[in-house]
Amino acid sequence: MYKSDGNPRTISSSARRQVDNMVKEKQKLFQADNGIPVHLKGGAKDAILYRLTMALTVFGSGFVVYELLNAAMPKKA
Repeated sequence: MYKSDGNPRTISSSARRQVDNMVKEKQKLFQADNGIPVHLKGGAKDAILYRLTMALTVFGSGFVVYELLNAAMPKKA
C-alpha cells in the first residue's frame, strides 16, 4: 500500500515564463482589409513558405507527368 508521510504533493500550474497575449493584435492584422490574401498576411515567412510550397507542387506535378509518360511509352530494347 501507499505510505502517507503527511506531505501531500502539490502540483504547480504556473508557467516558468509569462507569454504576452497577442491574440488581439493578430486579429487586427489578419482581419485588416488591405487586399493581401490571408495566407500571406503573416509577413515574409508566410511568403517564403507559400512560394516554396508552390515550387514543390509544380515540380512534383511535372515529375508525376514525366513518370506517367515513361510508364505509358517504355523504351524499345
